[in-house]
Amino acid sequence: MVFAEVFTRPSFALFRELMCAWVMSTGRRTVTGMICAMDPHGGPAHDAYHRFLRAGVWKLAPLWRILLVQLVEHLGTAGVLQLDLDDTLFHKSGRKIEGAGVFRDAVRSGVKAVVYARGLNLVVLTLRIRPPWGGEPLGLPINVRLYRKAGPSHLDLAEEMIQQVADWLLGRRFVLACDGAYASLAGRSLPRTHLTSRIRRDAALYALPPPRRKHRPGRPRKRGRRLPSPEHLARRRRGWRRASVDERGKTVKRLLLCLPVLWYAVCPDRPVLLVIVRDPSGKQRDDFFFTTDIDESAAAVAAHYAGRWSIEDTFRNVKQVLRGEDPQTWKGEGPERAAALSLWLYSSIWCWYITTQGTKPSWPSLPWYSAKRTPSFADALAALRRVLWRERVFSRYDRRPLPRKTADAILEALVRAA
Repeated sequence: MVFAEVFTRPSFALFRELMCAWVMSTGRRTVTGMICAMDPHGGPAHDAYHRFLRAGVWKLAPLWRILLVQLVEHLGTAGVLQLDLDDTLFHKSGRKIEGAGVFRDAVRSGVKAVVYARGLNLVVLTLRIRPPWGGEPLGLPINVRLYRKAGPSHLDLAEEMIQQVADWLLGRRFVLACDGAYASLAGRSLPRTHLTSRIRRDAALYALPPPRRKHRPGRPRKRGRRLPSPEHLARRRRGWRRASVDERGKTVKRLLLCLPVLWYAVCPDRPVLLVIVRDPSGKQRDDFFFTTDIDESAAAVAAHYAGRWSIEDTFRNVKQVLRGEDPQTWKGEGPERAAALSLWLYSSIWCWYITTQGTKPSWPSLPWYSAKRTPSFADALAALRRVLWRERVFSRYDRRPLPRKTADAILEALVRAA
């Protein structure tokens, strides 16, 4: 196992058992519940697994580094790597959980009201890939940081993660998509990385500074004349171009307006490309984006930001399918490690599924899903669960082994029951 180098031999045994238990468990993913599902009659006591999470002598960074290298090598991610960035809240009710606090709950908050909840606020960086069977892109976590109110800001943690990923993949270039909360990263020195994000509708924009005339006294101008805000620029009647945009695996028609501007308050040292996206049917509001790559096409900018939704799917699957919020650890590094491992496991399961299933994945056929064309994460998890159940249960059958058809029928019934 390539991950064995991160741990001591006893710790790696605990890590392997815990990850297998996370996959095989069908109930709540508390540490005790997972271990009971894995091996109810033997193995280390549950406090060994709690101690492994709380105070084990191992680091998360090497796990992420090895996983990222495996993803890049096995999933055919050539050329510029597409990254997505966002933060999410892992709900925790305990008031003495290390690193937990009260934060805005983005899922339950809306335009009219903001909802706050207690939990762990995680800043997550994902690698966006196109699965071999087509459809929507997948967002695979490759680095995570826990935000603490008394510690570094969200932007500082994001910059630290991007720098770390760039150090792990020397020579590779990146395109990062993030929502407006992280737009200020455009003004920071991100190694070999261009950024695409939303821009404020009322952002103060300027034209590029004119070239300096010879023998003119004084310092060169840093910005040109003041431009209308993005919202006012969208009222233009000329300059719009119709283009086909790839939005999450589907091609749609959009009207695009783009121009290079200087967003001096955020990125004073270099221009950005403003892109305004309009739905020709008028059913959707205009979207306002920008990118630090001024040579990029407007259609590519719109498509890249639309693909950022893959990170939202990742958060939903980790919380609802993997039950990443369930582990009840509250001391030391336990809460952060348990949450990070749920995201690490999500990427690992997809990596295993893609490399084993290839371009023709299979899943149980159900009459009410006759139009289903692509597998979900639940299908990938069920496929791995079948493999582990077969290995753990039927390989230990002491007497004459069960016929394969009988074993497959039992496994299928167990998976559907789960």
